[in-house]
Amino acid sequence: MKHRQLPVSLPADHVWLDGLLAHSPQVKGLVVLLQTTVGQHRESREAYLAGMLQRGGYATLILDLITRHEDQRDPDIRYNVPLLATRVVAASDWIRHQPTLKPYAVGLLAGGTASGAAIRAAARAPERFATLVCRAGRPDLAGAGPLRNVQAPMRLIVGSEDAGQAMLQQAFSLVTCPKDWRVVAGAGELFVEPGALETAGQFALAWFDAHLPPPIDVSEAPPEEPADDR
Repeated sequence: MKHRQLPVSLPADHVWLDGLLAHSPQVKGLVVLLQTTVGQHRESREAYLAGMLQRGGYATLILDLITRHEDQRDPDIRYNVPLLATRVVAASDWIRHQPTLKPYAVGLLAGGTASGAAIRAAARAPERFATLVCRAGRPDLAGAGPLRNVQAPMRLIVGSEDAGQAMLQQAFSLVTCPKDWRVVAGAGELFVEPGALETAGQFALAWFDAHLPPPIDVSEAPPEEPADDR
């Protein structure tokens, strides 16, 4: 299945976020890969995982949650999880207005501080996101309330050598929705060891296969409730 690659720019409040959309007819769903780096749409870890998901039959959107200007002026912005979560919800607004994407359920895949943003966004707008996968990262930064309130089935993938496992386990223990914990043997927090990222990608793909609903007939879809902006 060959995907068409299309650079996109989408609005989020007063900024425009860059991304790379890969789409093909007859895909099974859409996975949004969230990253807090800028412009690395073809050589980042997210790009590698996007390729695996595309081969598995999914459309993908690699989305920068910060702008180039913000990256240069405020490197701490990637830790502003409430702001990043608001941008994830804004991205879902853009997706819903794209005729080619509207039929597809949306899954989220995130690492780093974007894991916290993904959880917070899914808790805020449960009708927008069908499932999510966190590749370790900082789910704790979502906050206890969103961790308890997220409804979308969630898989957390961790490396066996990740020094932050205790923190990850504590955050995971707060999650009450259907959830799953997977360990990549020999991997650290960044999954840079040989074969580690591929194994993480296989875990992610299997989760989306199990939990992303099939495409809908948009002509029969009920109207959606607006997202809660809190």
